[in-house]
Amino acid sequence: MSNVSETLGAVREKTNAALAAVHGDSGASPVLAAVVQEFANKADKALRTSSDGREHDAVLELEQAGDSAKAAAEADQGAAGATREGVLDAHLAICMLKAELAGAISS
Repeated sequence: MSNVSETLGAVREKTNAALAAVHGDSGASPVLAAVVQEFANKADKALRTSSDGREHDAVLELEQAGDSAKAAAEADQGAAGATREGVLDAHLAICMLKAELAGAISS
């Protein structure tokens, strides 16, 4: 398993934790739940895709879903702080992986 696959596994754990937080948060909006569900789905897809050499594309697609989840979490006034932080943590994890990949490409 490549380092990217391992890191994608960690990102998937964070997206799943964020999704669980959203589902457990009665104040979270249905929009936030849907966007975070899509983020988690993209994390699953990225992990599957990373094994066939399409890591870069998978990471970019996952980052876009993460950006949407981050924006939704920040806009959702009813979501608990812990829910928001969970989504932001998952978003940060994919951003860090993208930066790591960009650094590896430029070296």
